[in-house]
Amino acid sequence: MNQKNPFDFWYAVNNTELIQAPTNRLETFGDTIVNYQLVTELMDSVGKVRVREGQLKALKPEIITPQSLGQVDLEDFGPEAQKYAQWLQEKGGDLRIIQYGFRIQKQESKQYIVSDHIENVVDRVKTEANIKNDPLNAILLGVDDPWEVCLLKLIVELVQHSAGGNIQDIQQRTRDQQNNRTRTIDEAFLAASRDPSRITALADLLKQSGLWEQYEDRFFALVKAPEK
Repeated sequence: MNQKNPFDFWYAVNNTELIQAPTNRLETFGDTIVNYQLVTELMDSVGKVRVREGQLKALKPEIITPQSLGQVDLEDFGPEAQKYAQWLQEKGGDLRIIQYGFRIQKQESKQYIVSDHIENVVDRVKTEANIKNDPLNAILLGVDDPWEVCLLKLIVELVQHSAGGNIQDIQQRTRDQQNNRTRTIDEAFLAASRDPSRITALADLLKQSGLWEQYEDRFFALVKAPEK
């Protein structure tokens, strides 16, 4: 009987090595396409090495308190990849991290098999990648089955590498937006204080911004000011 160990995904996780990581981190405010080459030895043939090439699409991240690592499209993936993704979701916990969405674009991937030592194949793949000089290229040394788990481990490592900078970018943009909003409201109050006909526009701005309760006292103080 040839039944697989229910924890086979750990075999892939523990035997996946990121040979060459992207020099750029994942984009903060847009989607990121990461090209990968996954080098594996065939399990049933001696001296045969498979190279898979494809793309990972990382969707724009968001800061959340997640119950999962992210939204991962695992259509057509095997059961071990599904188990690993489920494990990642369960271990998300209450930590405040970045949530990313990922889609494995298998339709654009290709693969080929060569007869050689795996070290030689890795060296050739690295040489070809260096010629292309793609800052979002990753080279992995992994297992042939379940190879999809190797890609999920790559995702995890990319997230861990990028999350700190992404969080800082998002927080800075949030601060900038808050400062701009505060500046706009202050300018609207100033304009209304000089021209009572603009009070209605000020009220509309506060309500549309969802800040009516925050500025309600200041607004009515402005409305009553001319009566003094």
